Amino acid sequence: MPEKKNIAILTTVANFDLYKKTSVLFPKDISRFVIDGTNGMHSLHSIFYMFKKLKGKEIDWLIMADEDVIFADNSKVFELINYMALNKYSVCGVRDGGMISHRNQNPHSINTFFSILHFSEIEKVFNLKEIKTNHYISAKEFKDDLKHLNFGHAVDSLYEPYYGFYFWLRRKNFKFLFLKAEMPFQEDNITNSVFMPNGDLLLYHTWYARTYGSNKKHTARIDKVLEKTTQQQKNTVDPVIFKDRFFALKEYCKKTIRKIKIKLKN
Repeated sequence: MPEKKNIAILTTVANFDLYKKTSVLFPKDISRFVIDGTNGMHSLHSIFYMFKKLKGKEIDWLIMADEDVIFADNSKVFELINYMALNKYSVCGVRDGGMISHRNQNPHSINTFFSILHFSEIEKVFNLKEIKTNHYISAKEFKDDLKHLNFGHAVDSLYEPYYGFYFWLRRKNFKFLFLKAEMPFQEDNITNSVFMPNGDLLLYHTWYARTYGSNKKHTARIDKVLEKTTQQQKNTVDPVIFKDRFFALKEYCKKTIRKIKIKLKN
């Protein structure tokens, strides 16, 4: 069993009000990190920033969980990491196509709402420039059996910028464990549950974190899921928070420069 001192959980947070409610249900006795995403940092930018800030922190396994992830049993995640270690898996998560009714994108990548990385192994070969060149997919490149998928999907989709990161990992021969997901509530056609390889319930993902507190429908819906899981012992450890204070400005400057270059070409 991997030691807890070498396991960490990281969340890129766009809504700190929701994070305060869900993070108390996060796995206990491990390091917690937050990337402040209130300035627009997310997706591939967040992944790159994550590797920069966590470099050299002796993290063996990294759990990535959004603030709209609600753990049904936070002890199960350690069983999952042990299963991954024993079976030589380096990445796990839910396919971003075919597994969830409203996610019909690429099933060869996972969605970053929840993922576990064998961080120490990936960190050894992490290459930002290489990853940036991997945002493509060739016909029939990946040989996954997709016959079991119940919902729409697009094997050629490049919808999410972070796909290139997971495609790069696959091309580097890191072994993926794809987890099963279902839509568990009749009255809620958005929230999905995620299961362990043995079928045990691991967590719920409620989606629409940014709208929590401002949209009545989604706030009430997420609160209902929270009510189902509040029997767990709460953990109120404060996370280490990282923030690139100039991210929004840098992105604005990049976009402005690109627009100028396009105008000059025309």
